[in-house]
Amino acid sequence: MSSKKILIVGGTGYLGQHLLQEFTAIQDTLPYALSLAFTYHTKPPPERLLKAIPHALPFHVDLRSDNDFDDISQNFGQPDVVVNCAALSVPRACEVDPTAAMAINVPSVLVKWLSSFSNGGTVLIHLSTDQVYEGTKSFYKEDDETLPVNVYGRSKVAAEQFISVNYSNFAILRSSIIYGPQTVSPVPKSLPVQWMDSVLAKGEAMDFFHDEFRCPVYVKDLVTIVWILTSRWISEKEPMQLLLNVGGPDRVSRVQMAEAVAHIRGYNLSLIKSVSSSTVNRGVKSPADISMDITRLIQTLNMSPTSFRDGVKLTLEAELSSAS
Repeated sequence: MSSKKILIVGGTGYLGQHLLQEFTAIQDTLPYALSLAFTYHTKPPPERLLKAIPHALPFHVDLRSDNDFDDISQNFGQPDVVVNCAALSVPRACEVDPTAAMAINVPSVLVKWLSSFSNGGTVLIHLSTDQVYEGTKSFYKEDDETLPVNVYGRSKVAAEQFISVNYSNFAILRSSIIYGPQTVSPVPKSLPVQWMDSVLAKGEAMDFFHDEFRCPVYVKDLVTIVWILTSRWISEKEPMQLLLNVGGPDRVSRVQMAEAVAHIRGYNLSLIKSVSSSTVNRGVKSPADISMDITRLIQTLNMSPTSFRDGVKLTLEAELSSAS
């Protein structure tokens, strides 16, 4: 039986944990042996995560350090697929430290390491963002001009450009807000649906923006997208240079997101107060409408992302079952 290797960079984050769990779950169903490894940065992987993915190898990596990937070369070897989920992804933090944002979000060290394998046998699946767009219209296409309004968006545009110029096989995924069930080892950041649920459950009125629009993507759809790309690369090994908008099928404001949660949970809609994003100073400029056209995603991968309402229902059901 042949053996294939997948490395998740940023494996202790929200998407990284979901990828590791799903890939672990399907390991025994594949026609080849699948080896998994992942990187972490700030602190050792939580015990709960390690127990859930017992055969995945953890590696400490600082994306700014040339030497950290040597350990992976020696103890895991060349991966067939690398999924880069690691990023400084809080826009306000990027504004405060733009140097760190560029150093972490532009994966120059990772690409240099991958380029050291001269056979071109590794594909890089890189997570980008809808915040590469300016936000002045609806349903951006992949070929539209990128004019980010904040440091985070600019760092992700720089990353896309660096990868496309310096690496031969890649898939760049411009992801919208990712939502879904909590991870096996809970992440510290607040998750959008769970946060809205907890706020509305208190029965107190809360302000939500009516004038910022995104196409939130259900996390399990994103896992499926990464797996389709992974399987295609492993089975075909055809050259890959893909750029895909990755979002759900619905363009929604924060008000509409909160209303979806309220409808499913039976909360009073009057608790949702519609306000303009201009009423709050978040310390960073935010694009108004970065909804995306996902036609290319649907046609290229032959998959249909989950509607926002269905995704919220699945998320809340998962939360209830994990709490019981």
